Amino acid sequence: MSQPIRVTVFNEFHHENHYEPARRIYPDGIHKVIAAYLKEQQYFVWTATQDQPDHGLTDEVLDNTDVLVWWSHILVDGFRDDIVEKIHRRVLDGMGFIVLHSGTQSKIFKKLMGTSCAIKWREADEKERIWIVQPNHPIVDGVPEYFELPEEEMYGEFFDVPPPEEVVMISWFQGGEVFRSGITYTRGKGKVFVFRPGHESLPTYYNPHVLRVISNSVRWAAPVAGTPAPVFGNAQPLEALPQKKS
Repeated sequence: MSQPIRVTVFNEFHHENHYEPARRIYPDGIHKVIAAYLKEQQYFVWTATQDQPDHGLTDEVLDNTDVLVWWSHILVDGFRDDIVEKIHRRVLDGMGFIVLHSGTQSKIFKKLMGTSCAIKWREADEKERIWIVQPNHPIVDGVPEYFELPEEEMYGEFFDVPPPEEVVMISWFQGGEVFRSGITYTRGKGKVFVFRPGHESLPTYYNPHVLRVISNSVRWAAPVAGTPAPVFGNAQPLEALPQKKS
C-alpha cells in the first residue's frame, strides 16, 4: 500500500489576523480551510505560517514534504532569504510546488521563474469565468468545462513569466481582461503549478471546483517513487572507445 502524499500548506496568516473582512471569511486562516479539505482527500497534511520560527518551514518539515502549497501576499519582503534557498533546493530535488493567487509575487516563485512575475490587477469584486483549455489534464479531473466565481480580484495579462509548459486554464473577467490562470512548469525534478484564484477577503477557497483543482494539482505535482535520478559529471563510456593516439 502506497504512503499518503505529504503536503505542507504555507500561508502568511497576516490578513486574517489584521484585516476584518479576511477574518470574517477565514477566521482560522486560509491555510486551515485548504488543509481541512486536503485531509478529507486522504493526504497527510500540516500547515506553516510566516510568524512561526523559520516561518514554519524547518529542515524537518521541508524534508518531509512532498508538495508545498503556497499563499503569500503582503509580507513577501520579510520572508527569510535562507529559507527561500532551502525551498528552491527542495523543488529542484523533486518537491512539488503549488502557487496560489498572490504567491506569484513571492521571492521563491520569482527565483524559480527568473522574471519579475508582474501582472495587471484590480480589486472590484467582479465575476471571473475560468475556462478549462486542457480538459484531459489530471489537474482538472472532475472539473466542468468552465466555472465561475461571482466575486474575485482581477489579474490581467501580460503576466511576466517564462512561457509555460502547459496552459491548463484561462480566466475572463467582467471588466474584459483575460489571464493564464492555471499553468505548469518543471524546475529540476520538481513540478510547479500556478493557480490564480484566491483573494484573501473573498470566499474563493470554499468553492468546490477551486478545492478540487488544488487537490488534483497536489497529486499531479507529487514526486513519483522510483523515478531515476539524473546523473551528472564525468561519465565512463558504455562501449569500448578507440585508444587515443599519442
